[in-house]
Amino acid sequence: MELEGQVEEFLYQNDTNNYTIAIFTTLGNETLTVVGYLPFVEIGDSLKLYGKMVVHQDYGEQFKIDSFEKLMPQTVESLAKYLASGTIKGIGPATAKRIIEKFGDQTLEIFQSDYKKLAEVKGITAERAIEIGEEFNEKWEVWQIVSFLEKFGIGANNAKKVYDALGKNAIEKIAENPYVLVDVAYGVDFTKIDKIALQIGISQNSDDRIKSGIKYALFVSSYNGHTCVIQENLLQYVEQVLEVSQENIMNNLINLSMAEEIVIEKREEIDWVYLYPFYKAEKNVCERLKLLNHCQNVKEIKNFEREIQRQGEKMTIELSEKQFEAIAQVNENNVSIITGGPGTGKTTIIKCLIEIYKEHKKKIVLCAPTGRAAKRMYETTGEDAKTIHRLLEIGKIEDDKLKNIDHDMAPIDADVIVIDEMSMVDIFLMNYIVKAVYLGTKLVFVGDVNQLPSVGPGNILRDLIESERFATVSLDKIFRQAAKSKIIVNSHNVNKGISFTEKKDYEEDSLEDFFYINEANADKILYQVISLSNGRLKNYGDYDFLQNIQILTPTKKGKLGTKELNKNLQNVLNPKTEEIKCKTYGEIEFREGDRVMQIKNNYDIYWEKRNMSTGLGTEHGSGVFNGELGILSKINNTDKNIEVAFDDGKTAWYAFSELDQLEHAYAITIHKAQRKRI
Repeated sequence: MELEGQVEEFLYQNDTNNYTIAIFTTLGNETLTVVGYLPFVEIGDSLKLYGKMVVHQDYGEQFKIDSFEKLMPQTVESLAKYLASGTIKGIGPATAKRIIEKFGDQTLEIFQSDYKKLAEVKGITAERAIEIGEEFNEKWEVWQIVSFLEKFGIGANNAKKVYDALGKNAIEKIAENPYVLVDVAYGVDFTKIDKIALQIGISQNSDDRIKSGIKYALFVSSYNGHTCVIQENLLQYVEQVLEVSQENIMNNLINLSMAEEIVIEKREEIDWVYLYPFYKAEKNVCERLKLLNHCQNVKEIKNFEREIQRQGEKMTIELSEKQFEAIAQVNENNVSIITGGPGTGKTTIIKCLIEIYKEHKKKIVLCAPTGRAAKRMYETTGEDAKTIHRLLEIGKIEDDKLKNIDHDMAPIDADVIVIDEMSMVDIFLMNYIVKAVYLGTKLVFVGDVNQLPSVGPGNILRDLIESERFATVSLDKIFRQAAKSKIIVNSHNVNKGISFTEKKDYEEDSLEDFFYINEANADKILYQVISLSNGRLKNYGDYDFLQNIQILTPTKKGKLGTKELNKNLQNVLNPKTEEIKCKTYGEIEFREGDRVMQIKNNYDIYWEKRNMSTGLGTEHGSGVFNGELGILSKINNTDKNIEVAFDDGKTAWYAFSELDQLEHAYAITIHKAQRKRI
């Protein structure tokens, strides 16, 4: 079947794969629900759909989309509806009506070729007319790129990036040399691009093909956490993928190196190959850390050992020899590292440092790569702690980090900066950090090398320690209080390759905080998870699910994936009642009281937050980021929005049309747990 008409409303749209459920009105004014993949489509767009009618067991008759074309609005009415939808910034229903009344049947022609005339409409300046016209035409040009890129396996999320990089003649440039896509669209499917390029006649031994194959191989390596690869291994991999000679590959390696697209560095008689941005980031970090470490120690405090002893007495704790050494080394060095597993006293060291430097009127700043870690720092120290991203005020530059290696950073106003959970910091974030530190500011890295490494490339904490260039104290003693925790005892056992401790070997007064349930049946595991989440753990402490419990699972799919676990847990922990307001968005029913997570970066969403340190005054800001957790506190059907109270204390508001940015978070993937950076 073929349908032609206009998108009226989105019921659901997946930001990752663009799977959409929408209300669609045909040219014959028939309204129906359509489902399928609709990348880069907005409310008001005119489409020609190809597909068939199906009957969904829960939602009834729907049109299932196999493919589609995006059309220019075909009538004045459809153009008016498109403009009134808010798709073009600065045009709402009232302005759209005035435009249509002014230009009538010529409106589309005005937008396409004579948009300066829009200034004749009341409320539109000459400058704004140009902006509106350029945006209108850019959207259609970008759409043409989206359609063209589909055959290369490149989704709509990269279309704007391709357009920005290649300009208005992007399609011609791609048709002439498809391999340019490897440079402008990070994460593309090289094998699909290569197949099409060979089909249109590009030679197997083409230099463009070999260069792109080399860069593709280096990108693949970065997905596994590496910033560079051994040249010999790279040659073998590219030879296997492209089926060309190593001589040809080597020639193009040299050409890429001369063009500064890659860097070949010899270390200990081994040649290592980097993509240039990875090399530059790594070089920046090394050079800046050396400079920070070797500059004058201007923040040094005299008689510091006496200060440590006095502070230990004041805090009524007896510091271990290693803890004392760790605190002392911060005073003696500009860059220092404190590492150790759980329960080895890292938090006590941070608290002691805070008190000493505060008494000497020094400003100490606390930060961590994740929102959860920053919140924990605040809870254990009583001092304000921020995520690294918020501290550095970086956001959109992270979206194209490969092009922002040399981005200037605003300096951090601090005498001492303490960064916790350093194992999760990648090379790009580290690059931003060191560029923002004043010479003379003390930099203290705290972390556990045995925790999950960063999602991005680089293993910063481990490499810094193994370099032996910076003062490092490794804490290995589990303190008596921590030794009572079975979690801590067993985490150390796992790192040592030892099985879980047996009951008889625990301390007599050990905490009942660790249980291992050996079960292989999915239904039984589901029962255990629900039971543990729904009050069973209250036998061991006052555990409230929303405050104290997080379910982690490796997968999204299946009976024990996040999708099914969230449905089951929501029905048990936050059941539907007449008193609880609900809002259905696509396949998800949101309820007041739900645990939710932000699933994509939104740099513009407004939020308010009470000052954590004083409790007085309200902070205002914008930006909620992928991985942030909170509680859906209110659904307002009158204003058509919801309110979310996030774990870090801020409150944000979402229009119903923005609910694609949220998903339930009773259960989250381990991957998402690692990414909770903000």
